[in-house]
Amino acid sequence: MPSRLKPEDQERVDHYLSAPQHQVERRPFRPWLLLVLVLAVVLALGLLSRLLSRLVL
Repeated sequence: MPSRLKPEDQERVDHYLSAPQHQVERRPFRPWLLLVLVLAVVLALGLLSRLLSRLVL
């Protein structure tokens, strides 16, 4: 894919992206862990809501 930048601008962008602070290793994204976390939060808030409703009523 050709760049829409001028060559000198593209060189500056490449230099910026090759800097050490932009080369951070990241762990792979794990969607199942996110799903479990969201379900746990929803269940916990639901149980807390039921507990509070029984205490009030």
